[in-house]
Amino acid sequence: MKKIIKRIFMVITVFIAGVAVIAGGYMQLPKFGKSPSGKRLERIRQSPNYKDGSFQNRTETPSLTEGVSYYTVFKEFFFQKSKRVEPDSVLPSKKVDLMKLNPSDDVLVWFGHSSYFMQLDGKRILVDPVLSGSASPIPYTTKSFKGSDVYKVEELPEIDYLFISHDHYDHLDYETIIALKPKVKKVIVGLGVGEHLEYWGYNPADIIEEDWNEQVILADGFVLNTTPARHFSGRGLKRDGTLWMSYVLSTPNHKIYIGGDSGYDKHFAEIGEIWPF
Repeated sequence: MKKIIKRIFMVITVFIAGVAVIAGGYMQLPKFGKSPSGKRLERIRQSPNYKDGSFQNRTETPSLTEGVSYYTVFKEFFFQKSKRVEPDSVLPSKKVDLMKLNPSDDVLVWFGHSSYFMQLDGKRILVDPVLSGSASPIPYTTKSFKGSDVYKVEELPEIDYLFISHDHYDHLDYETIIALKPKVKKVIVGLGVGEHLEYWGYNPADIIEEDWNEQVILADGFVLNTTPARHFSGRGLKRDGTLWMSYVLSTPNHKIYIGGDSGYDKHFAEIGEIWPF
């Protein structure tokens, strides 16, 4: 009996080791991005929002709701799913030809979740685009609902400003970002996220990478203020190595709040007081 148990234990150990090797190799694919290093990491370490090796929310934000364990989360996800996990029918949508928009028209086109296109005061702006049909690094998972994936990158015009709120897969989509590269003039991101973009071939001169509470004069009356958010970040096993953001974009005739994935906190009221809409 002891020999049988020992053999079973050895088989399980070898299996787990094999899975770990395969997973480790898979996570070396470019889609997972790259952790900040060099001068970028030095700058991150100088941020008042970076402590004990990671970025911090301004208010304590636990990973799980009080009284909930990871075991409970996994059990509910895999074994107690609601029967209604996707829409009963194709989502209604209206598709417009973005290439033929009048440059003087102000337009907002929502692509789903936090992805949208704006045309304001003659500038074309794209926020957190996920146009690959999936929001996951694992094939055939987290797919778009039918009807919410009507636009492709090739149907977008040139983009003056691409805003990325944080580096989660449903906001920073590798396939979309790679396809957008020839179309994008400037990318605006939080500290550390620029490492992914450089790794994927973006010109560092085209990346505007800031901490919270910074101001950037863009061009032609466009002014950017970077503002806090309450969330987290990460594309691999380590969390919070890059900064999650929200933005206030002032144009000659408009003021836009780009919120990303922020949970509720006092920063909403503070932003509204400093930059009233």
